[in-house]
Amino acid sequence: MEDKLVLLDFWPSSYGMRVRIALAEKGIKYEAREENLADKSPLLLEMNPLHKMIPVLIHNGKPISESLLLLQYIDEVWHHITHLPCSPLTHIKDPKRGFGLTILTKRYTAWARECGRKKGKSKRQQRRNSWKVCGNFSIEAECPKLVGWARRCMERDSVSKSLPHPQKIYAFVLELKQKYGL
Repeated sequence: MEDKLVLLDFWPSSYGMRVRIALAEKGIKYEAREENLADKSPLLLEMNPLHKMIPVLIHNGKPISESLLLLQYIDEVWHHITHLPCSPLTHIKDPKRGFGLTILTKRYTAWARECGRKKGKSKRQQRRNSWKVCGNFSIEAECPKLVGWARRCMERDSVSKSLPHPQKIYAFVLELKQKYGL
């Protein structure tokens, strides 16, 4: 019996990106279903009734959610290639390993801390302060090793083909800014 895989996802989701990369690294074929997060599909509501969030991987009719759990599941079911680092420094030497457990998680944590935890300011004020701080930040000047690592990752087809074009992300961010008056 051939495995039937469906990935419920939203193209700009970094959580979905890491699952798409893991599936591509292992050469696993799947059906991608784009979700509208403003109007969630009945399938998403059925497969992830508690959180109602993406990504959700449906493997032979059984749903798995939470992107880090999905990475672990993918590694365990299709164990011929592993993505989880064997040692804490593995991800520095090999760009395909540790992708989901390092950069994306840390990026989200830093963003959440900056945007959501300052006392005495409204969320809108917090976001504006974050953009000011981040607006004058040069990642290439401040984090050359991180930029080098990201470039090495982008040399892999599994990464470059799983990530949306930067201009598409930029257009999406502008759309959100206009929608929410930021």
